[in-house]
Amino acid sequence: MSFSSLAAFVVKRLNGKVALITGGASGIGESTAKLFVQHGAKVVIADIQDELGSSICEKIGDHETISYVHCDVTSDSDVRNAVDSAVSKHGKLDVMFNNAGVGNLGSSIIDSSNENFKRVMDINVYGAFLGAKHAARVMIPAKRGCILFTASMMSVIGGFADHSYVASKHAVVGLAKNLCVEMGQYGIRVNCVSPFAVASPLLRKETGMEKEALEGLISEAANLKGTVLEAEDVAAAALYLASDESKYLSGVNLMVDGGVSITNPSLQMAVNSAMS
Repeated sequence: MSFSSLAAFVVKRLNGKVALITGGASGIGESTAKLFVQHGAKVVIADIQDELGSSICEKIGDHETISYVHCDVTSDSDVRNAVDSAVSKHGKLDVMFNNAGVGNLGSSIIDSSNENFKRVMDINVYGAFLGAKHAARVMIPAKRGCILFTASMMSVIGGFADHSYVASKHAVVGLAKNLCVEMGQYGIRVNCVSPFAVASPLLRKETGMEKEALEGLISEAANLKGTVLEAEDVAAAALYLASDESKYLSGVNLMVDGGVSITNPSLQMAVNSAMS
């Protein structure tokens, strides 16, 4: 059987759905855009990386299947325009994936930059709020839809990243839970996906490490051995939450972290040290 024949038997889990993905030009957003298109969705990528976003669309599919719109998620007018563009082009919006985000390596509270803290909160929290607000504006009349957020394993623990990043991801989960209560009255589901570290372009830039070296470091720190978390794995979780397979899931913070957020290696390290 040829690949094309085999593909015909693959269930397209988002067939007929329209999705808008912020931060869709690279990393988790790019992988999710590819996967959503493979599963039958019409996708609009919203990002500030115009050249990269446009080239990604050309690689993934035709202009009717996937398109790009410039969007600074901290701009109300940009986010409004991105949502309106998706609805204008495809007639509706089924999935709003608030994925755009930034972060920094950990620093002391004393050394933290006030300007950087505001920037991270603006993009990660205010940007997510604007995405949810404008998605709700078009989803509520339709009485259907799915609003997703990229949070982080840092949304349930602390101590491994900058204060601004950890605070922002806790806030995103709080926003999603509160929004879940209101949106449930209109048949709209709201969920988060929270990954462990992924060797994304953003994290590679922050650490100054190449992909293989960074993946090695992440794997060493991981709880689940023998595999590496990749952007495609997070995209697969987003696909599940966006599909009808999760039709009764709302208010969930889906951890894609191999169990690392429920471990505390310090005790075992202390025991091993004492026994050696």
